[in-house]
Amino acid sequence: MENKLQEFLDEAFKPYGNFPSRKDVEQELLANLTEKYQDLKLQGKSDAEAYQATVDSFGDVTEIMDNVQHNPGVELENDIRSVGRTLRDTFKLAKTSKSKFSMTELKQSDLSDTQLVGSDFSFSSLSETDFSAANLTGSTFNGSDLRKSSFKAANLKDAAFAGSDLTNVTFDSANLTNAHIKACALKDASFEKATLDGTYFKHSDLSEVSFEGQSLNGTVFDGSSVKKASFKNAVLADVTFHHSDVKHTVFDGATMDKVTYALLKGAKANLDNVIVK
Repeated sequence: MENKLQEFLDEAFKPYGNFPSRKDVEQELLANLTEKYQDLKLQGKSDAEAYQATVDSFGDVTEIMDNVQHNPGVELENDIRSVGRTLRDTFKLAKTSKSKFSMTELKQSDLSDTQLVGSDFSFSSLSETDFSAANLTGSTFNGSDLRKSSFKAANLKDAAFAGSDLTNVTFDSANLTNAHIKACALKDASFEKATLDGTYFKHSDLSEVSFEGQSLNGTVFDGSSVKKASFKNAVLADVTFHHSDVKHTVFDGATMDKVTYALLKGAKANLDNVIVK
């Protein structure tokens, strides 16, 4: 099984090439993955089930790479310690979390209008689950399958989504104030009338997603794909698009402040028909 886990790591880090500390980082990762696998086996899972749950818990490789120093002048030992802390926190989750929802099968469940403040749904199967009008303040959805789920009118203030599949998810009328959405697939997701004040989208795919007519305040799009996304007739206040390609983003009829306008103009967005206030 160790060879199979090593093959998984080799494939995960393939896009990053042979960065200076790769060998040591992979050794640390392999040790944590192996420990995770052995724990799951002790819980009675089959080889296949334990392997799948282990690799599913791996999460987003970009988050791990954020902790790796690429400066050749920095000692590799610092890299390993940093990555080690990140991994220990990640793999400890399934063993120490008091939440009854992490790593569970809950697809097509009805959790609408429930009180779920601070719940941890990490690494769970939640496709087609109904969270409508649920209070999910501060809840965590890392590495979760949420395809076609509904958060209509749900309270997701301070919630966190990382490495989750949010394809076809409905966030209509949801409160996403200060929510963090990192490295998530959001194809065909709906945000109609959602509250997006301070919402932070990082390294996420928002291609062709509609924010038409929305009021966005302090919303951040950091390194996210907004190709053909539409902000038509939206109101943008203190909205930023760090490292996001906005050349093919639609801003027709949008109203925005001068700073947002200047930043978008510098990024070569099409701003022919916008209102600046």
